[in-house]
Amino acid sequence: MIPKAAELSDEGPSPVVSRAKEFLDYMAVEKGSSVNTLTAYRRVLRLYAEFMLTRGIGEPADVKRDDVAAFIGYLASPDGRGMSATSLAQAASAVRMFHRFLVVEGYAPSDPTTSIASPKTPHRLPRALSGEQVEALLSAPQGAGALAIRDRFILEMLYATGMRISELTGLDLGDLDSLERVVTVHGKGDKWRMVPYGGAAADAASLYVRHARPELAARSRTQALVLNARGGRLTRQGCWKIIKGHARAAGIEDAVTPHGLRHTFATHMLEGGANLLVVQELLGHASIATTQIYTEVTRDHLKSVYARSHPRA
Repeated sequence: MIPKAAELSDEGPSPVVSRAKEFLDYMAVEKGSSVNTLTAYRRVLRLYAEFMLTRGIGEPADVKRDDVAAFIGYLASPDGRGMSATSLAQAASAVRMFHRFLVVEGYAPSDPTTSIASPKTPHRLPRALSGEQVEALLSAPQGAGALAIRDRFILEMLYATGMRISELTGLDLGDLDSLERVVTVHGKGDKWRMVPYGGAAADAASLYVRHARPELAARSRTQALVLNARGGRLTRQGCWKIIKGHARAAGIEDAVTPHGLRHTFATHMLEGGANLLVVQELLGHASIATTQIYTEVTRDHLKSVYARSHPRA
């Protein structure tokens, strides 16, 4: 068993903990890593430092390949943390980057992770909503109140642009160009992109910005575009709760995931004939390989249409 987790602080119980704190500061300041990434890395490195202490290792330079492999095995083991393949791959990445940092900074002579293969993550195809499910979800917010208008704007904009929830909640008023029907999105890796949106989303945006937002912002001076009931910026968690609530009302709760509308946007764009490179740009993917997974989804769609339509299928 690993002892109770301690916070990664400047005066940690071992040099590994101290170096981990330096590494996290480096990731935050030099690399500009997101809060979510830093939180995940901090959790993994806290476990890592404590695991090494159980093996009698306090100095980063004393960590060997077998020690790292044992830690990964512990995370995967049902008797240990029992992590999923996806979480395990993220943990291995955090440890690998930590040791690279140690070598570059001169805290360790070598990197014990170089010969350790990355855990394989399962190949999962993104799940898109059907046209009928999309209509049911977009129609779920009822009423003429400020919150209902806001919720319709959230759903319409996510489906129209393929934005991540965090990107939508991070928008400011000036990011929405209602004249050109373009939104400027601040995406992963501190990269900006411009994404157009259509007529339905434009109508929802106009109604929200002209009527609902001023009511929500009556006691606030924030420039945030999407507001909560108190007039502050809506959080990612709050936005997902709203989406999930409307999915439940539409009877499709099990089909809707945090990235569900994003996956649906990409799939429907490709099924409609959009170029893969265009979809990559709209989604803000750094690599075309990430976008290509949607071609498998549309291939399945083509096969199903063929099977239904061809007389000798």
